[in-house]
Amino acid sequence: MEDITIDVRNVVKTYKLYNRPMDRLKESLIKKSCYHKDFNAVNDISFSVNRGETVGIIGKNGAGKSTLLKMITGVLTPTSGSINLSGTVSALLELGTGFDAERSGIDNIYLNGRINGLSKQEIDSSVEKILDFADIGDFIYQPIKTYSSGMLVRLAFATAINVNPEILIVDEALSVGDVRFQQKCYRKIREFKEKGTVLFVSHDTGAITSFCDRVIWLDDGKIYKSGRPMEIIEEYLTFMRYEIKMDTAEKEKIEDIRVSDVSNDLAEVPEDENNTCILEFGNKSASFTKISLQNENHKLISQVRIGQDIRVRMEIETKREIEYPILGFNIKDMLGNELVVTNTVFEKIDMPILEANRKYIFEWRFRFPCFHSGDYPMDISLAEGTYQNHEQIHFVTDALVLKCVDDHMYQEGRGRYIIDCVELLQK
Repeated sequence: MEDITIDVRNVVKTYKLYNRPMDRLKESLIKKSCYHKDFNAVNDISFSVNRGETVGIIGKNGAGKSTLLKMITGVLTPTSGSINLSGTVSALLELGTGFDAERSGIDNIYLNGRINGLSKQEIDSSVEKILDFADIGDFIYQPIKTYSSGMLVRLAFATAINVNPEILIVDEALSVGDVRFQQKCYRKIREFKEKGTVLFVSHDTGAITSFCDRVIWLDDGKIYKSGRPMEIIEEYLTFMRYEIKMDTAEKEKIEDIRVSDVSNDLAEVPEDENNTCILEFGNKSASFTKISLQNENHKLISQVRIGQDIRVRMEIETKREIEYPILGFNIKDMLGNELVVTNTVFEKIDMPILEANRKYIFEWRFRFPCFHSGDYPMDISLAEGTYQNHEQIHFVTDALVLKCVDDHMYQEGRGRYIIDCVELLQK
């Protein structure tokens, strides 16, 4: 038992449903009268989670996932059954849960910390890390009722992950965050997994498969199945396809690519509209100053299609001579899993010596792979040396986010998850 951090035994949560508000009053006044019917949101659920284990919970809307998590975190009380926890718990439930809307962000950090049993000294030592992770600037001193949903989830996650919990519970809240902040959160969860227990609820089956050691499938308030992620997810997706009837006549036709300035000025450490800084590192003896996404006609684009010929244009400024430069990039999914990794060494591209105090423009030109529709962050890098022994000069994570749309116009090469015909052009 010492290795079990979450132990749920025969838990039931019952709500009384009344047809009319008056029926509730009648039942309270007239003895032995019954004007309600019972609804079991959670019905006799039992499971345990071991220390260091990450367990995903899936199920359609109304299956009882959020109700179960609220009981585990103490927000709701079970009608019957028991829940035993071993270790401090930090939870990211519905947006704004546990925050006082009238208080400032900084006040809520201390309030949340005290609720989780931390002393003022312990909270003081964590405040700087929380502010740095949330990255919402002077809004931290404003009432959180003035926050956007993105700012609120930043503060909520930063507070939850930085109070040194032993158990982390996350319920779908990250879905309102922007792409780069989600990447940041997933990286943090990966770090936390190495030392803590995670209970993870999400409709994102990719996230469940990537993060979880085990999956529990809830249906109608009961555990329908549990087991290895790949097996459960495959059956769950099949179930959902047949359970949900999609009206194909209602599908909107995808419009042509909207042309807009999809580029980042990397010299000034770019930020998106929600103030998420791009992570970059290296010795900076040369730097990417700008990166942009273009089509084959050199027009700036905001979306890509499967099979489309695209160009990623990079501007580099050097401070010293780079004798053996290596340029590379990778394309990831939303969880940070690398789908494509390549560089000039892999592609057998001869790079020129980059002279000091010069500006260079290179373009990666390739056909976009056969990916599902969605967002795909792209990292770019400049290193010096050989593949086996090199030094990172400038590495920029999430430098671009490639938004892929699939209009089924490009069928050639479907099913391949590699990039072919990669070229690097110097301007």
